[in-house]
Amino acid sequence: MTIRSFENYSPSIADSAFIDESAVVIGNVTIAADVSVWPLTAIRGDIHSISIGARTNIQDGSVLHVTHDSEYSPGGFALSIGKSVTVGHKAILHACTIGNFCLVGMGSTVLDGATLEDKVMLGANSLVSPGKRLESGYLYLGSPAKQIRPLTDKEMAWLEYSASHYVELKNRYKIS
Repeated sequence: MTIRSFENYSPSIADSAFIDESAVVIGNVTIAADVSVWPLTAIRGDIHSISIGARTNIQDGSVLHVTHDSEYSPGGFALSIGKSVTVGHKAILHACTIGNFCLVGMGSTVLDGATLEDKVMLGANSLVSPGKRLESGYLYLGSPAKQIRPLTDKEMAWLEYSASHYVELKNRYKIS
């Protein structure tokens, strides 16, 4: 794995986290307990902060980045990912907020200042426009993402299951 400092910032990574050897983590990044970061993922906290909550999994090929403070983005935007989140393969999370127990589907993009409240499912290849807020308890699909329907009880339970599954899988990787 490539863990790199940038200027005065070094990543803070919990001992129980798993970072694949092909992943890159740079700068002002905090990774909590039982997080898994899978192959070819880039997490670049060079111009603002990134925080990833406990039991979250960031799957293969995902890109996580931030926006700097400028006249075009006063204050800039950090990237905050809650606990027990599943981020699917090749997702792009850019300077947004992802709540707890969410799914970001494969190939989806969430842009600057957007927010996924807790317990949101964002379907594969969806686009969340800058500043958009996705309400808790719903499935969203499309480009741009649109609210489709409320999540079922089974889907809500699956959000926790997915996080637990990836905690177990990362534990297997850590001992092999």
